This record gives sequence, C-alpha cells and structure tokens, in this order.
Amino acid sequence: MNDQKENKSDISRRRSARLGQNTRDMVLIALFTALTAVCAQITVPAAVPFTLQTLAVFLAGSILGLKKGTASVLIYILLGAVGIPVFSNFTCGAAAILGPTGGYIIGFIAITVITGFFKSRFPGKLWLTALGMAIGLIVCYFIGTVWFIVVYNSTKGGMSVLNALSLCVFPFLPFDAAKIGVAALLSVRLNRLIKL
Repeated sequence: MNDQKENKSDISRRRSARLGQNTRDMVLIALFTALTAVCAQITVPAAVPFTLQTLAVFLAGSILGLKKGTASVLIYILLGAVGIPVFSNFTCGAAAILGPTGGYIIGFIAITVITGFFKSRFPGKLWLTALGMAIGLIVCYFIGTVWFIVVYNSTKGGMSVLNALSLCVFPFLPFDAAKIGVAALLSVRLNRLIKL
C-alpha cells in the first residue's frame, strides 16, 4: 500500500516537473520570438543601415539550442507570414517572404539549427560558438542570395551573382561580424549563468 502511494507521488512529481519544464520552454521560445521581432525594427544608421534582427537569431540558437531556438524562429516567420508586422520596417505577409529578400528570412532557420548544434556539441567554447554563428550566417547568405537572384531575374532579369552579393551581402559583412562577436560573448556568459 505504501509502495503504491510512493509510486503515485513519484509520478505526480515527475508530471509536475515536466509541466514546469514545458511551461518554461514555451515562455523562453515566446521571449526569443518577441526579441527577434523587436530587433528587426531597430535600425542602426550607417553607410548601409542595418537591423539587429540577426543578433537575436544568433542568440536564439546559441542560448535556447537547436530545437527551441529553431522553434522561436519558425514562430517568428509564421507570425510574419500570416500578417503580423514582425519583419524589418514592420513588413509582413507572404509577399515579404516570397519577395526578393525573403530567402534571407528563411535562412534564419539555418542559423538557429547550426548555432544550436554547436551549442550542444561545444558548450561554453567562445570561438566555436562564434564559428557556428559564422557558418550559419554563410548558409543564410547562400539561401538568401540564390533566392534573391531567382526572384529578381524572374521579374526584371539581369541580376548576376556578383551584383546580388554587392547589394545584399558585402555591405553587411562588417556589421554581421560585429553581431557575431557580441552574440557569442553574450551567449557564452549567459549559458554559464543559466542552464537551459
């Protein structure tokens, strides 16, 4: 009889712990989705203005990990796709995703998958965290640039790879390198303070 009571008590404790963990995960995913949406609206003036959107995406993958980080970015993209103005300059809808620069938004998924993978394999390693972010960004650039060329050439024509890179990648490289440095430092320090 006592064994049955203890088993029920253990089951109840495990269920409560799982429920608490699930609630915590949902809150963190929602928090990083909101952070990405807010950072998309923060424009830093420069010769070529840029947003802090990718900074939030780097942090999502390197702090939340592969599954939760990717979930936060997927929700962000889904919110924008259904008409909530979460993309940069308060844009939204299918046109934003299917337009010339939509591939870079889709590429955010690659960033969180790769940075999340690096977090799980190399926790707390600053240079490997930064390397994971850099590889994720390269894949994002690749997806976005191919998408840009295909969409642009299907409507207007005449867009070469070099022209696309000159418009969409080269001007942003110094800023994205700085964002990787900041995100890597922040994520390594935060991961030491909080265990997710």
